[in-house]
Amino acid sequence: MKDIKEIKFITIGEILLRLSPPNYEKIRNASSFNITYGGAEANVAAGLANLGVDSTFFTVLPDSSLGRAALRYLRTNDIHMSKAIYAGERLGIYYLEEGFAVRSSKVIYDRKNSAFSTYDFSGVDMKELLEGFDWLHLSGITPALGANCRDLVKRALITAKELGMIVSFDGNYRSALWGWQEARDCITEYLPYVDVLIGIEPINLPGPDGKDMKEGLSMQPDFKSQDRIFKELAKRYNFKAIGRHVRYVHSGSENSLKAYLWYDGETWESKTFRFNILDRVGGGDAFSSGLIYGIMEQMSPNDIVNFAVSSSVIKHTIHGDFNITDDKQAIFRLMNQEFEVRR
Repeated sequence: MKDIKEIKFITIGEILLRLSPPNYEKIRNASSFNITYGGAEANVAAGLANLGVDSTFFTVLPDSSLGRAALRYLRTNDIHMSKAIYAGERLGIYYLEEGFAVRSSKVIYDRKNSAFSTYDFSGVDMKELLEGFDWLHLSGITPALGANCRDLVKRALITAKELGMIVSFDGNYRSALWGWQEARDCITEYLPYVDVLIGIEPINLPGPDGKDMKEGLSMQPDFKSQDRIFKELAKRYNFKAIGRHVRYVHSGSENSLKAYLWYDGETWESKTFRFNILDRVGGGDAFSSGLIYGIMEQMSPNDIVNFAVSSSVIKHTIHGDFNITDDKQAIFRLMNQEFEVRR
């Protein structure tokens, strides 16, 4: 792998306008909203760009004040936007009602007929788009937006493999966008083109009896159970790495996180971090960017998994979707602290 300073990263997805009532208010009582922007793939690009990785985001934006404001926001986080397309009539929106204590957060989507989801990508020259890049990142949110987006993702995966790029993919299931089995069938088709898998759902993993081998696997699995699933996935698809984070919810304001990583034929387990939450959205994407960064930096497997989960923990202390942590040492300090394990 190249030195990290020479690696060029690109991701593809939709950017959304985020509206959230201040001070943990309920949406029904809100008289004002805080404005920011986010989206799974953009969040990963931002996390890597803030860590110094040359990062590009391909998306479609309406040629309007909102579209240009979103573009400007991405650029202020050092994300290259020269590949963006201006088209369509609206920017997708999501409303976030932030949880507090025993009250969980709530998300409402208003993204139907957005510029990205309705664009005809058949005219995009995929080789021209991806040529010159070393790493492509995609997520399961994009194919959930429609048949045109599923075709976009499939063509991107095939072209990336033809160009010899490393491909990472985060399953990122959203029940508001598509059905569980539909998502599993679609994303399983993508796996032969993926090098770094993030999350183990939604994926079909049938065993000899026809049942999915992940059936009955706890949302908070033990090491032995997770190791078994990682090894089966790696055997079938020859992944370079598989990572997932595990969340323990104590309240809407306090969680614990740890992570598992399959790398170089072994499974690794991170420390467990317990922390208070300022803003949970984007925590999974911060884990993805931390995992990708650790692999790019050719860290040891133990450091990769701890750097990834520490990146996610720090993101929970930052307002907005983006992990704007540009001080790598802050992540290293956190990952090297000793923590009492309390779940």
